[in-house]
Amino acid sequence: MKNAKRNTIILLLIAVVVMYFILKDNFQSIVDNMLLANKWLILFSFLLIVLYWFFRALSLYLVVKRYKKKIKFRVILHQTLITQFFNGITPFATGGEPMQVYMLTKSGIKVANATNIIVQEFIMYQIALILIGFIALGLNFRYNLCSLTPILGNMIILGFVINIIIGLFLIFVSFSKKFSNFVVKIALKLGVKFKIIKDVEKTTLLLNEKLEEYNESGTMLKKNMKLFLSCILLNFVALVIFYLIPYFVFKSLGYNIGLMQVFVSSAFILLVGNFVPIPGGSVGIEGSYLLFFENSLPSAPLNASLIIWRSITYYFGVLIGGISLGFFKGDAKK
Repeated sequence: MKNAKRNTIILLLIAVVVMYFILKDNFQSIVDNMLLANKWLILFSFLLIVLYWFFRALSLYLVVKRYKKKIKFRVILHQTLITQFFNGITPFATGGEPMQVYMLTKSGIKVANATNIIVQEFIMYQIALILIGFIALGLNFRYNLCSLTPILGNMIILGFVINIIIGLFLIFVSFSKKFSNFVVKIALKLGVKFKIIKDVEKTTLLLNEKLEEYNESGTMLKKNMKLFLSCILLNFVALVIFYLIPYFVFKSLGYNIGLMQVFVSSAFILLVGNFVPIPGGSVGIEGSYLLFFENSLPSAPLNASLIIWRSITYYFGVLIGGISLGFFKGDAKK
């Protein structure tokens, strides 16, 4: 919890700095645009992010039910909200998964099973993310929705390739024991060569244990293809909802940007910005947003939309997650 408090303070400092640079050149005009925004459309945008959390929680719930049939959906939804806080205050959202494992164990699920659940959910989310990435690239290639500079185009390709590599790696590790053993051997050789690994026997045992968890996850998914495909679909729907939130933010400010353009641009923004090693991808996300939509809106409304969008999709989640954490008791009887 000490790290959580420290990271929260860092997040607040980053938020202040980012807001300063967004507001400093045109403060009054940006504020005026925000005040004149259609409040019902803003409220609808908040409902969309809640719907995004709902579908993510529903996907996780279906997997958890395979291990504990009597668990209630509201417990998983509560845990999903808490995860938003830990994802939001850690670089690359690395704090969410360990916290999810911890919370599942507090709900009466064994550590090994909890780990398998989170691995399965991450694999299915990654597959959905890659599918949407392919769709976004295809739509942009066909309709030229986003004018990309060479640097920005290369960053998108890099982000997409990294996501594909992560997804394929997880799939191969989970579904192929031969590949898992190959990974262990390569990791050990590199670790010994660069003098990272001192105790080879202990490290080998640890790596084999971790990869065994992934293999078990792959086995579970192969045995439950209906569940596997259903959860990919739920994650896919959740991401589509997330990517369309800027569309309604723009409409609230009186600007009609094409739905397809918003979808593609949002997918690219997350591909580029999420690899910034700062909690929430801050600076990278904001910078990408401004670059992708700079030709669609004047400066003041664009900055106003950025503040509203980040408040909905990021800061709201951190706030709700932090509040939800305060009510977490981890009752195994739930």
